[in-house]
Amino acid sequence: MTLVRGDRAHRTVPAGITRRFLVYCAGRNAVPAERRTNAMQHSSDATTAGGDAAAARREDERAGLSERDMDRDPIRQFARWMDAATESGLPEPTAATLATADAAGHPSGRVVLIKGYDADGFTFFTNYLSRKGRDLAANPRAALVCFWPELERQVVIMGTVAPVSAAEADAYFRTRPRGSQIGAWASEQSAVIAGREVLERRVAEFGRRFDGQDVPRPPHWGGYRLAPEAIVFWQGRPDRLHDRLRYRRGSDGRWVIERLAP
Repeated sequence: MTLVRGDRAHRTVPAGITRRFLVYCAGRNAVPAERRTNAMQHSSDATTAGGDAAAARREDERAGLSERDMDRDPIRQFARWMDAATESGLPEPTAATLATADAAGHPSGRVVLIKGYDADGFTFFTNYLSRKGRDLAANPRAALVCFWPELERQVVIMGTVAPVSAAEADAYFRTRPRGSQIGAWASEQSAVIAGREVLERRVAEFGRRFDGQDVPRPPHWGGYRLAPEAIVFWQGRPDRLHDRLRYRRGSDGRWVIERLAP
């Protein structure tokens, strides 16, 4: 199976990752070759990367966001911006703040990595028993916020979250470094522990348990997909008169583009 965006094939990915454009499959090593080359080229010279991002920001400030120039499909528009962030050499361009709330409405947030996106939604992976996992079990409504300050851009994605299939979670888990696989078993994410040594002891225990064999995916670890109901694209402009364009589903199921006051 090939990893694709649009109709362009980039590289082979494990079976089970159907139609999912994985931005990072196993850290930066799974970035499509041409993007990885660009990112390494930029990151080798921080000053150059900063200059490229600054130049892109100035160009975007001048151009702003025009409804007529936006793609009618917000996923394709997001892909354009993700491409720009990646090619500008920004650190962790796939990082996004995931905002959740529990059944009582108590909010929490943390940074996750968007591992894939397509018409069905935006995918990330985590421990189901973590704070975010418990929040999502009680209240599946959430938001992802991508922020690229060097480009003065952010994207807010709001919608409903559901777990991905076991097959998709298994396929992604197999791409993770072995140390991260062991860590998924060892870490009781979000639980209070007596000290660092507790975690290190569990890592050693599970390392021995799976010595000489593939590490299976823990039953408490997997992926989620946020199906978007609204996506807001924000572009910084002078004097805080920023451009904000929101895509939302109309009554006919089509995306409607609306301008919001800054």
